[in-house]
Amino acid sequence: MYLIAVYARISGATGIFCSKFKLFPMKTLSLFCRVAVAGLLLAGCAVTAVKPGMTREEVIAGYGKPSAVVPISTGTRLQYSRQPLGQSVVMVDLDASGRVVSAKEVMTAAEFSRIEVGKWTRSDVEREFGPPAIVDGVASWRGDIMTYRWRDAITDMFFFVYLDAANVVQRTGQGMEIPVRWELD
Repeated sequence: MYLIAVYARISGATGIFCSKFKLFPMKTLSLFCRVAVAGLLLAGCAVTAVKPGMTREEVIAGYGKPSAVVPISTGTRLQYSRQPLGQSVVMVDLDASGRVVSAKEVMTAAEFSRIEVGKWTRSDVEREFGPPAIVDGVASWRGDIMTYRWRDAITDMFFFVYLDAANVVQRTGQGMEIPVRWELD
């Protein structure tokens, strides 16, 4: 596997490099980024906010196919997750007739505080927050650790959910996501 990184040096050697060869010159990358940002801005203008009473079809027409559809006690939940690389998960709850009851961002400290240690299971966490960015383990913990990426105001964060062997939440925690900078010489 080759490390790909954006590499810039005053000497004029700029672009995206792979350890074997130069992939893109910086001018091409710059143009691509400008076009991509413009496209996203224009696409954002076409999307309307999810409002109570909208039909399932209207939501899907405006936001696309959800990353998951899960049953909830009052109807159905459409999960729009940007995990593993993004920091947003939006839940759109529909009633039994398929109309929007609520829509909310769930990657927040207030939402994470709803997790009940010793009571919630992996299924409860995934129903409320969608699939995690990473499921990992460490030698000091015998179960899985579910990791979600989120943003607290201006700080990139991780939220950890520690599960035991029976997939019951035993503790939670959070930490800052520290950016890594790579330099190739």
